[in-house]
Amino acid sequence: MRRAPLALAACFALTTSLAACGSDSLEDPGASGSSSSATESVDVAVDEELAAMVPTEIREKGTISVGSDASYAPNEFLADDGKTVEGMDVDLFDAVAAKLGLKTKWSNAQFDALILGVTGGKYDVSVSSFTINDERKKEVNMISYFDAGTQWVTTKGNPKKVDPDNACGLNIGVQRGTVQVDDLEARNKECQKAGEEPIKAVVEQEQSKVTASLASGKVDAMLADSPIALYAVKQQGDTLEALGDVYDSAPYGIVVPKDDAEFADAIAEALKAIQEDGTYETVLKNWGNESGAIDDFAVNP
Repeated sequence: MRRAPLALAACFALTTSLAACGSDSLEDPGASGSSSSATESVDVAVDEELAAMVPTEIREKGTISVGSDASYAPNEFLADDGKTVEGMDVDLFDAVAAKLGLKTKWSNAQFDALILGVTGGKYDVSVSSFTINDERKKEVNMISYFDAGTQWVTTKGNPKKVDPDNACGLNIGVQRGTVQVDDLEARNKECQKAGEEPIKAVVEQEQSKVTASLASGKVDAMLADSPIALYAVKQQGDTLEALGDVYDSAPYGIVVPKDDAEFADAIAEALKAIQEDGTYETVLKNWGNESGAIDDFAVNP
């Protein structure tokens, strides 16, 4: 799951004097390197009006610190060097930052610690495939940028005859802190009402471990965000297969502190700008995720 797709191309050719390759990457506690990109060379010109909306502290340092759980390929994952964060979300947000006249510094962290990292000031933003929901919007601002649903995956041939609508008594893998945990809890209540054995949720800290557990037979199936689940199937098609259809589609959101409303607005406007100049479509196409494109970039939709 952490291996990069074949033929990763060079990083963005930015038209700013800040960086030739758009971003730096930082894996806690301090290893750094340049962020890779699957995107063909794309010019991302600074929009001075949008850049003026960036908070003074961030504008003066010239860099946005970004927290991300780099275990969620192809959206965010570690490159072969074990420290550089790359993926679709990285390419998208690097382009947003370039539009705002900024560089990015990416930090790898556990998913369920990322929002706390933003609210506590450790990161300026977090970009990590967060589904926008009311609970999260109570804590932070969320800017929509992509649409994804939930997809079930099982081993090739579905030997356990897994039915997502009747998974009682089965071992199902899921990543901690995701909306899929809530999904399993709701399904488990139905099992209990029917007097069936409960679903045995096998919760891992990292999605890559969930996928490995399925491939090794530790669990009977897993569920994850659709681009991640389908990427796992693509990478391990001789071992895994998609089960059923994508459901409960909802937008992903970039996480920004609650009191940084103007910064959130600037990011939303920068997303609109990279859509207008073609960068947004190019990034999604290069990661095979065009189906998740949206055209309504909004703060707290």
